[in-house]
Amino acid sequence: MQQNTEKKPFERKGGNKNHNDRKPFNKEVDPIASKLVDVNRITKVVKGGRNMRFSALVVAGDKSGKVGIGTGKAAEVPNAIDKATLSAKKHMVSIPLEGTTIPHEVVGKFGTSMVKLLPAKEGTGVIAGGSVRPVVELCGIKDITAKTYGSRNKINCVKAALDGLMQLRSKEEIAALRGKTIEEIL
Repeated sequence: MQQNTEKKPFERKGGNKNHNDRKPFNKEVDPIASKLVDVNRITKVVKGGRNMRFSALVVAGDKSGKVGIGTGKAAEVPNAIDKATLSAKKHMVSIPLEGTTIPHEVVGKFGTSMVKLLPAKEGTGVIAGGSVRPVVELCGIKDITAKTYGSRNKINCVKAALDGLMQLRSKEEIAALRGKTIEEIL
């Protein structure tokens, strides 16, 4: 029995010659999207000097009627964002939608910030500025007009927008509260 001891030039030894036995890349897709609204640097003056930390504000939503906001604080920015995202996902609330817009006009308040949310016709798009836009978009509202009054502080505006969205009532809810049918209300 004779073995072939002849070596070929540039022959690879070992390794994966065919890539067919690799496992497919399967990353789970999270249905809840999140958007970073604001990152603040916080400085605490202590005996030994200044203590720097970071604060993050994140809005999370599933784009079909659920939205939440969260804040997180940590020594590093990525840790603060992770904490805020976790908090936002934990504190999500359901919002009644009417097609691509909201059922009725509403005003949300928080501190000295006031956000007025108006329903819009289909095709209008999201007309909202600053920090109100991510709240509305991640909620799944495609047609809305929003106006911010008073303080334009990002945290207060986001909380005011969420307050306004939480005040929304569907036709069915209003009818049930009044003890009437939907036809009697309209």
